Amino acid sequence: MEFNVRRLAADAGTFLSRAVQFTEEKFGQAEKTELDAHLETLLSRAESTKHWTEKIMKQTEVLLQPNPNVRMEDFLYEILDKKVPMRANNHELLGECMIDSGHEFGPGTAYGSALIKCGETEKLLGSAEKEFIQSSAINFLTPFRNFIEGDFKTISKERKLLQNKRLDLDAAKNRLKKARVADARSAELNSSPPLGEEYVAHFSYMLSFLHVRWLKLWTEEVQQAETELRIAQSEFDRQAEITRLLLEGISSTHAHHLRCLNDFVDAQAVYYAQCYQYMVNLQKQLGSFPSTFSNNNQTAGSSSASIWVPTAQPAASLPAPPPSQTSPALNELRSTSGTRRARVLYDYDAASSSELSLLADEVITVSSVPDMDSDWLMGQRGNQTGKVPITYLELLN
Repeated sequence: MEFNVRRLAADAGTFLSRAVQFTEEKFGQAEKTELDAHLETLLSRAESTKHWTEKIMKQTEVLLQPNPNVRMEDFLYEILDKKVPMRANNHELLGECMIDSGHEFGPGTAYGSALIKCGETEKLLGSAEKEFIQSSAINFLTPFRNFIEGDFKTISKERKLLQNKRLDLDAAKNRLKKARVADARSAELNSSPPLGEEYVAHFSYMLSFLHVRWLKLWTEEVQQAETELRIAQSEFDRQAEITRLLLEGISSTHAHHLRCLNDFVDAQAVYYAQCYQYMVNLQKQLGSFPSTFSNNNQTAGSSSASIWVPTAQPAASLPAPPPSQTSPALNELRSTSGTRRARVLYDYDAASSSELSLLADEVITVSSVPDMDSDWLMGQRGNQTGKVPITYLELLN
């Protein structure tokens, strides 16, 4: 119990000393030991890393989950250390709605079948989105959060300890300075008092003499203050070295975050590639319906400059024309400017808005247009029209 009281008294004295030193520094009444420029640079870099890591985390969370209510709910589950319940995302909800409506209208109808196909694709998009969110959370957000809640907390703790050691060092310097001043004053005033009858007359001098003797007590503090200063300087240097080593680890943190950033970009690339492929397949499926709307399936090709879009094969690599197209039927079609029915031999993805995408084994109507390249015909499927390559067609009788 006695030890605890002494320890409490010592801690209270240290805290009071630091508070006095800090207050005097704020009012410009005490000197302050400045950190070296390299350490200050490292501290500034660590603060900047923490600031931007938090901002990137926040914006990434908004990207992955735009709904603030859902983010708050997930945060509460995390605080309570409970598993987040599985919930359908917007794509999956839309997909279920489309599938249910398609079955209501009838899978045998063109509209009902199209709704079912769209619903299935939306569910695939929802599944891809969940995989992207999970991958991003594990490979990107978690390492960033570990830095904020782990490494940077350690840095902040050691930095605070360094600040306390600096206050102790400056307080020790201040005590030594005061002790030396008192020792100098006592040396100036210390002299033997006069003897004889005049001693009583010099009562005031006796008071001064006692004052000097009290001041001389400070001289005993000089050696102790010097010892405390050496200890404080040693502890400060040691803490500064520890803090410096931790701060230099920020470079390794940046390298680790760079790898996490690459993983995040790869996850995005995979996610968007999956979504694009799902939509291309859906376009092809919807294109086989005779009642498909106007030529809107070509807008993706003109608005996707930043993603890869399948293009038509070069003329040199096009399939060889079937024997039926070397017959007079093709010449007759061109000479009469009439229309013929043709069966599609291979899938073809339109390279521009002037062309028509084709699916193997579907039947379309073709015609010859004056001044058109001899390798192309004008194709029509429902309300859709566009150029089609002859080598992909077989004219029917």
